Amino acid sequence: MEEKQSNGEEILTNRQGHPVTDNQNVRTVGNRGPTTLENYDFLEKISHFDRERIPERVVHARGAGAHGYFESYGTYGDDPISKYTRAKVFTETGKQTPVFIRFSTVVHGGHSPETLRDPRGFAVKFYTEDGNWDLVGNNLKVFFIRDPLKFPDLVHAFKPDPVTNLQDGERIFDFISQTPEAMQMITFLFSPWGIPANYRQMQGSGVHAYRWVNEEGKAVLVKYHFEPKQGIKNLTQGEADQIQGKNFNHATQDLYEAIEQGNYPEWELFVQIMSDDDHPELDFDPLDPTKLWYKEDFPWVPVGKLVLNKNPKDYFNEVEQAAFGTGVLVDGLDFSDDKLLQGRTFSYSDTQRYRVGTNYLKLPINSPKKHVATNQRGGQMEYGVDKGEKQNPHVNYEPSIIGGLKEAKQSGKDHTPYVEGEVKREKIDRENNFGQAGETYRRFSDWERDELILNLVNTLKPCRKEIQDQMVEYFTKCDEEYGRRVKEGLASEHDPMETHRGPIGSTGTEEAVQQAEEMGHPSDPY
Repeated sequence: MEEKQSNGEEILTNRQGHPVTDNQNVRTVGNRGPTTLENYDFLEKISHFDRERIPERVVHARGAGAHGYFESYGTYGDDPISKYTRAKVFTETGKQTPVFIRFSTVVHGGHSPETLRDPRGFAVKFYTEDGNWDLVGNNLKVFFIRDPLKFPDLVHAFKPDPVTNLQDGERIFDFISQTPEAMQMITFLFSPWGIPANYRQMQGSGVHAYRWVNEEGKAVLVKYHFEPKQGIKNLTQGEADQIQGKNFNHATQDLYEAIEQGNYPEWELFVQIMSDDDHPELDFDPLDPTKLWYKEDFPWVPVGKLVLNKNPKDYFNEVEQAAFGTGVLVDGLDFSDDKLLQGRTFSYSDTQRYRVGTNYLKLPINSPKKHVATNQRGGQMEYGVDKGEKQNPHVNYEPSIIGGLKEAKQSGKDHTPYVEGEVKREKIDRENNFGQAGETYRRFSDWERDELILNLVNTLKPCRKEIQDQMVEYFTKCDEEYGRRVKEGLASEHDPMETHRGPIGSTGTEEAVQQAEEMGHPSDPY
């Protein structure tokens, strides 16, 4: 490719490289006549403008991001970490790997308030020497469901009503009342943990159990936890409502300004390890993403730190087009048999090919920081072929003896778990849908429990009684006091002005609609 020429001046051009001599006026017949069709600069400019947006993410549309690095400690407790994994991102003490992180909210659109009650995404792209590793997680350490078949239903229930386009607590609890496995997540979501104060002061989690594999091909189950060195801070619903009235971009602004000022956010990465078997001694399945592995049973061990020290130069190119997938793993890291994880592994990368395009991995934000050589060709926006340095350009297949790409030699042994069983559609054996949710309720501080009950009651009170009754039954199964307090709150007098339509946890949404009309100031037409 030829070098681009520059005379040192910042000259405006069109996308063809033609200098733009008038960027103020379209070409017309006379200075007030109709425009002419040969307005190339205008046509290029406006047609590109018409296409400036790519399809918005179905979930996690609202996001912020930053660059940084991950530094490995090289150890797991007193052991070299290579005892458990051969992934090079972990095995060398002090090794720094470039990363890009995208934080997000889940349910609402790209410019929705960052104060809404919602899980927060915590997606990390590690640009390792063996290629990219994506750890696509949330701030909360559990999830609503355990089977990927239910993922579209879950999202539809939390998304705005398809008729009114309003989030609706009755629709949400209609679904949740038939999904008891969600009780742990609901307990976190309606507590202050459902509204982190900002992105810097929230946890990150891989949520799922993954596998680590060592040189001998032996595997263990692992869970990942990012703990902020800035401390953890959450908001009450009332505090979030106040902040939203002043700044609905507060978390994006907080992250950007902290990095600009040199106050680099930092997290320590902790890992839990469990042997890869059924663990019959537990009252839950260790692969169940609706469950926690309690740290007193499976200790958190620090394995590295994550530092963010550079803001994006362009939001769209880096944050909006950043594409993550749970299937993006490097040697030494592997999937577990978690059904939800395996469903996400197809869905996430499939989404990126639709949203950003077939060649999304060629964009700088997504491209590995190592040489790539594939036999994949074509597709929309193909602008360079990923060939090997000595690859015969006529050979885009494998195997070949006339200069095609060759398979890599594998360093460590494959992990080859033995699997046997009937192929069936069936729930897991140890559901235990209520035990940990009750334990979470009991472990909350008093103010967290008070806020949890308040937010649940405010959201459930306008809902149908059969939904209320089912949810009270679930809360009671979690913890007797938990159910009793929600029941007592629902029994108090119902404000007829309250509606189940509106952001979950919020109150006065119907009143706000009327206030806008009553408080509006009349103006004459012009």
